[in-house]
Amino acid sequence: MNRLVIILILGIFTTGILTVSFISDNFVDANSTKKINFTKTIISSQDPGQGHENHQLALILSPNEGTLYDGSMTFTSSEPVEIVVLHEINSNDAKGQPTWTIDGNTIYAISLIDLKTKSGSFEFTGAALALHSINSKEFTSTVSVDGWIRGQPTEIIMQKIEVQKESSLLLSRTNVAATIPMHEGFYNGNSIFYIITDSSQQEYAEMITKKQDWKVETAPPIGKTPEDILQKIFVFKNGVKGDGIYGHQKEIFSSTPSQELEYSALNSVIEVTWKKGQNAKILESSEEIINVEEDGRVEFNKTGIVINTPQIIWSDGQMLVRDDKEITDDLTFGGGQITEINKDEMTVTFVAHRGWGPDGKTIYYIVTDATPSGPAEMMGVPFSPRSENLITNSSAVDLFQFQNGIKGSGSLGFQAGIATVTPGSENYSPMWRIYIIEWNNPENAKILETISDINSFKTNDLISVSLARPMNSHHIVNSPFIDPFQ
Repeated sequence: MNRLVIILILGIFTTGILTVSFISDNFVDANSTKKINFTKTIISSQDPGQGHENHQLALILSPNEGTLYDGSMTFTSSEPVEIVVLHEINSNDAKGQPTWTIDGNTIYAISLIDLKTKSGSFEFTGAALALHSINSKEFTSTVSVDGWIRGQPTEIIMQKIEVQKESSLLLSRTNVAATIPMHEGFYNGNSIFYIITDSSQQEYAEMITKKQDWKVETAPPIGKTPEDILQKIFVFKNGVKGDGIYGHQKEIFSSTPSQELEYSALNSVIEVTWKKGQNAKILESSEEIINVEEDGRVEFNKTGIVINTPQIIWSDGQMLVRDDKEITDDLTFGGGQITEINKDEMTVTFVAHRGWGPDGKTIYYIVTDATPSGPAEMMGVPFSPRSENLITNSSAVDLFQFQNGIKGSGSLGFQAGIATVTPGSENYSPMWRIYIIEWNNPENAKILETISDINSFKTNDLISVSLARPMNSHHIVNSPFIDPFQ
């Protein structure tokens, strides 16, 4: 394995060491206050903060216990960035405020200023200063800083370190386009646009597949989803003709991603039938439909069927569309899962990611929503906190992602993930409980392709497997397996 000896400038501080491309500083003594001013070009690297593993960070002024920076900064960047200011706090003072930490022990309060711009000026006061992107794409920035360091300044030293070139694996057709038909429905009088990917009942899956000319997978486990996690979808079996599932009016939903605590892409299907002699009309909200049911004008049939209907556009929002529309093998998970929404053609184009099934066969999947909020934001999908209650439920199944080892196309930047089940299995579900695989000695990492591989290497104590806990929360991802080539 080739080794490169490089010179890095390291900022050393009491609580740990961050390796960064730092600066040549001009210090002017003023007792405990020192002047600092510089202009420097910085290339971002992976954010070392917990929950930020797929983000990029360009550290400008590093944390140092007892130090406070105060001044102004002007910057220009190759990508839109956020400004990060860290504040030194006691861990007991966190109390729900946004925080940033590398090791879970030393904790900083974080101010994240989203300017949505590639350049600007900013006055700051805090324990550290950086530029940040929720995308995993590397960016380059030039910054000019003029300010003061109050307290003990960071010691700047030169140090030689060895960096090993890491092995990498990039599968062919790692990411491909998947164009999926959209449907239009209603929520509270407003239009929403959604897709249908899975059904707990085979006959229902086949019926929708025929209607939309795109395969809906049968996923029996989602039928076991607890009722308090599901939202409701009202499907009309008669009445006004239209584009609904049964050829009548559009479906009505009980929530959207804007109702964060209520939203779920998993819907309990309630069939609605207008009674004989009733004058059917278009209904556009769950309140309207409940009122006409209470008035005895329609009948409800709670089918017990659950369908997966991720929403793409809703009245005051939509899923993030990627800035980079070209789908390549080295495309990362950050920055959005969609490349195009076409309301004229009623289609949406997702990035379909390649992975391995339990037997090593190729599978493709899309990502439509997730919990907790950090991974959801990073991937550009709706945050669905209700899903965390599936962590011990049989409606969710296991997916293994790699945290180190051989670089590749997985969601954490290493080899592609391995699923425990695939469509066609009676245990298939689009709701994935994420496990993390870590090589005990990354230098000995190999490509794993099957569940049998995982079990064997775990038994031999070569890897560790643990439940993913980003942001110290349960991690569930709605990732329907699809055929992108249909």
